[in-house]
Amino acid sequence: MNLSNIRAPKKATEKRKRVGRGMGSGMGKTSTRGHKGQRSRTGSRMIRGFEGGQMPLHRRMPKRGFTNIFRKEFNIVSLERLAALGETIVTPDVLRKAGVIKTKHPVKILGDGELKSAITVHAHKFSKSAQEKITKAGGKFEVLQ
Repeated sequence: MNLSNIRAPKKATEKRKRVGRGMGSGMGKTSTRGHKGQRSRTGSRMIRGFEGGQMPLHRRMPKRGFTNIFRKEFNIVSLERLAALGETIVTPDVLRKAGVIKTKHPVKILGDGELKSAITVHAHKFSKSAQEKITKAGGKFEVLQ
């Protein structure tokens, strides 16, 4: 590839449509809007999703369930992941630096995987199985507020 065979992208050089500039242009008189009707009028603007009076798609779709506005989101971390870190004291800051969690949400530890060594884990929530496995391995868990 060199400068002699570079071409502009498709439609990059298209002229914009100039309407209402006389009959010779092919877009005079009605300015490509057709005759009469709602969309031919000046200032006519339908709301987003309007389908000409037909029930709009967003109203035809069934609505189910609800969204709990008081829902608390957690960063989920498994014991397997903690064991792979090789740290003795694990806090949310340690997890953030290691790239295990990315958001500022509270941390919840789940009991997936096994622990070989004793570690101290500081987190906001623990599952029952995670608590059992941490204490069984000789470690400690502390609940943060």
